[in-house]
Amino acid sequence: MHSINLVAGQDLKPEYQKFIKAFIANVKNDKKEAIGAMISYPFKREYPIPTIKNKAEFIKRYNEIFDAILKSEIIKSDPAKDWSEVGWRGIMLNQGTIWMDTDGKLTAINYQSKFEKDFKNKIIASEKTKLHPSIAKFKTPECVLETSKFRIRIDDLGNGNYRYASWSIKKSISEKPDLVITNGKWLPDGTGGNHSFEFKKGQYVYECYIAPLREKGAAPARLIIYQNKKEILSQDAKIVSK
Repeated sequence: MHSINLVAGQDLKPEYQKFIKAFIANVKNDKKEAIGAMISYPFKREYPIPTIKNKAEFIKRYNEIFDAILKSEIIKSDPAKDWSEVGWRGIMLNQGTIWMDTDGKLTAINYQSKFEKDFKNKIIASEKTKLHPSIAKFKTPECVLETSKFRIRIDDLGNGNYRYASWSIKKSISEKPDLVITNGKWLPDGTGGNHSFEFKKGQYVYECYIAPLREKGAAPARLIIYQNKKEILSQDAKIVSK
């Protein structure tokens, strides 16, 4: 299926250690411009925090992301021992706090500062006022996906209960959804962050596969619908961050 297994190798290659050392030095000295030049844009933050579109925006939001805890983890890291090459997926710090590609571009930061956590909560509170009342109650939003035909919203209702709501792509999420399924499951896929949400309704299973780590050119998400275990629809999806 989609399984991804991350196996750390020996010491990181010297050519990769070189740009890792430069990144660590930039973080140690808060060189926002230099770090901004190492970022691969658009740079995603945890939904529903808006994606960082460019270097100028990154510099403005630098302190929101790089707090004392994250900076300490980076500065204390050993380029040879704490950073691992993981095939086409790139290079990760420790268990995936930070990902860089083999060209030295920062592709992901899987860490959330107190500022971002508070910011996320404010956005969620605002979102709840804009949704159709029938789906306005939830614990945290997971994602909004768009395929060529559908707009899909997945929310965590708490206690491992996920909700699927979908509309025709022409409709707004302020309108009543065409379909709502609760009691969905979150299923991890390896240790690289890829995962899927699975929702069952009668003889149908709706699978939303999310792939933060994927080969170049592959879609970031996919909707697959099964009827009696037979695939009847499969569509690439984009992840809408706001």
